[in-house]
Amino acid sequence: MALIRFYKPALYRKDMDAVLQTMVDEKIGPGERKKEFLKAFAAYTGKKDGIALRSYLDAIIASLRALGLEEGDSVLVSVLTPRIYLEAFRRTGVKPVLIDSDEAGLPSLEDAAEKLSENPKAFIYYEPICQIPESFEMLKDLGLPVIEDVSQSIGSVYSDTTKAGMGGDIVISEFEENCVVSTGGGAAAVTSDEQILERLRKEGSAGSPYVDLPDMNAALGIVQISKIDTLLVRRNELYRLFMQSQMRSGTKLFGSASPSFSANGYGFSVIVGSKPDEAIEFAQKHGVSSRRTFTQSIGARYQDRFDRFPNAIAPLTRAISFPLYPFLSKNEIESIQRVISHLG
Repeated sequence: MALIRFYKPALYRKDMDAVLQTMVDEKIGPGERKKEFLKAFAAYTGKKDGIALRSYLDAIIASLRALGLEEGDSVLVSVLTPRIYLEAFRRTGVKPVLIDSDEAGLPSLEDAAEKLSENPKAFIYYEPICQIPESFEMLKDLGLPVIEDVSQSIGSVYSDTTKAGMGGDIVISEFEENCVVSTGGGAAAVTSDEQILERLRKEGSAGSPYVDLPDMNAALGIVQISKIDTLLVRRNELYRLFMQSQMRSGTKLFGSASPSFSANGYGFSVIVGSKPDEAIEFAQKHGVSSRRTFTQSIGARYQDRFDRFPNAIAPLTRAISFPLYPFLSKNEIESIQRVISHLG
């Protein structure tokens, strides 16, 4: 039995035509389309401008430096944040102060407040698997500059008032194949703060044009941003369908179950009561791909530290994710629903 693909980019003929036109114009390197895509992404996240680069890692490093962080400075970061951040910290000399997640899987503001005694200079606020907070006010009350990473949350909305991107002094996102907005690779960092923007541009220009996002990729991103609202409706619809199945199972939903939360449908994750590998094997027997959710997170090496990260341990050790993308067929959706509903 062929497995349902774990992810599939939402690419239509129009998307491919846009890339083809870029090739016909013989302008596939960084240029006007990169600027257009950057403008569209910044506008969508409520920011002024920024930089678009070929590498997610480069975007993280540029963001850290744009906040004026120097070697030896520390930053708050949740253990559910991708471990690529550790490489960015290594290259910049920045030291992570690890904090727990809250019950929705977001960085714990309570733990963050307790860690202020360690004199952190910034807060890396990574939003995993669609999640955003009900409000960003408590985050701002901490008084730290914030790098909000919307790679997995772009487009998520809470109560029609709180939107991914509203909490960061710098907002960054990757655009890999599995992302809601995909350029086939690359990332962007945007801001509305003039001083930070100047530093971001300086960081981006240091390696230009070799680190800039090529127009061929940007052309794909422009079309993806233009239709994102339509795709988000479909993704949230699937997310809600899978939630119904989860409620019939013995699992716990990763993230918020509030009816006021509109998920961007980046993915769907549950915390199983049994061994996750057994749940994954069960899914595969029924033709459904499934993966451990946080194997690539910073916290993967701290799965035995319930004393330090009591909220994060369950998702770190028992969260599994299922396919969620607009191109799922009716039969595939029903197969995923059946598997989820029979998990314990």
